[in-house]
Amino acid sequence: MVLIVQKFGGTSVGSVERILNVAERVIEEKNRGNSVVVVVSAMGKTTDQLVSLAKGITDNPNKREMDMLLTTGEQMTIALLAMALNEKGHDAVSYTGWQAGIITESVHGSARIMDIETGRLNNDLEAGKIVIVAGFQGVSIDGEITTLGRGGSDTTAVALAAALKADKCDIYTDVTGVFTTDPRFIQEARKLGSVSYDEMLELANLGAGVLHPRAVEYAKNYQVPLEVRSSLERESGTIIEEEVSVEQNLVVRGVAFEEEITRVSVVGLPNSLTGLSTVFTTLASNRINVDIIIQSTTEKHTTNLSFSIKSSDLEETLAVLESVKETLGYERIEAEQDLAKVSIVGSGMISNPGVAAEMFEVLAANEVEVKMVSTSEIKVSAVVKQKLMLPAVEALHQAFNLASASVKL
Repeated sequence: MVLIVQKFGGTSVGSVERILNVAERVIEEKNRGNSVVVVVSAMGKTTDQLVSLAKGITDNPNKREMDMLLTTGEQMTIALLAMALNEKGHDAVSYTGWQAGIITESVHGSARIMDIETGRLNNDLEAGKIVIVAGFQGVSIDGEITTLGRGGSDTTAVALAAALKADKCDIYTDVTGVFTTDPRFIQEARKLGSVSYDEMLELANLGAGVLHPRAVEYAKNYQVPLEVRSSLERESGTIIEEEVSVEQNLVVRGVAFEEEITRVSVVGLPNSLTGLSTVFTTLASNRINVDIIIQSTTEKHTTNLSFSIKSSDLEETLAVLESVKETLGYERIEAEQDLAKVSIVGSGMISNPGVAAEMFEVLAANEVEVKMVSTSEIKVSAVVKQKLMLPAVEALHQAFNLASASVKL
């Protein structure tokens, strides 16, 4: 018997009508003779509404109590879906993350899964039950309810698939698969039939919102086949696996983009062996994510250090750097806002030199100034002015022939 893990996001369970639709999709899988575990998010905007309630009481809510509050959203969804399945004549049981045996580290708001105790779930599956698990949540070793942070339900689904040795994990969402770029902004975007784990991990890290990077990383580490599919349309999605056939020999397989980027520059940093490590160790200890880094030495024998962050982290970044100014001895901090990041991704870039040069030629031809650059074996990223982000994406999508990408199903 095949074991399938299905994950349905907030849009897919956003109303009673949609929950009933999800129930039908689950039953279809069950009727094929498969065992089914279902992971669900909170309904629609429920999490946002819960955050708003907390903000109505305090601007700085306690992280433990926020986890207690936010996990109620998924708890509501699992109960309603179990009721829908039971009403349709199928034996279903719902579990919160901690009831399902999801053990996390002792961090509130962004905990990582440490282990999953699968005994209870396996017993239910052997009894023929449909198991429904709340995404985004777990319990720490010391018994505290925790949440997994943004994209936590994706991570829950893939982690369960790995722990239960599932044959496949289907991620149901409001799009029909992984596209060459975001179809909401670029009309010529095309759905890809397959993407490698590495390509998907880069796309997810670079702004593609279809899957959370942590979930893709989990899938790669445990070799869990994923399929991103539509919860509303009955059609094949995009398979994410280790090796994929190159569609039409595309060197570049996708263009990702992310707005609200800020470049922070630490000017006049004394040349020392420990200066850089102090800057980034301090930022890391405050959970501030740093992306692209550029270092240059001045004629005054000092160092200028620039790095990109999410604009939402700017205030905290400035405060953290100010707190170590005396230790670092820098002259000043500069911040350039209203920036965005545009990236091309493709495993074919490894064996095709000149892709980066072509990208910069396209950007120059479209009068897009490049502020910062970052590369890996399968991606090139450029920080540009935010107002030029979409024109840059459109130009790159066209230049690398992604509009004619075929979908291999």
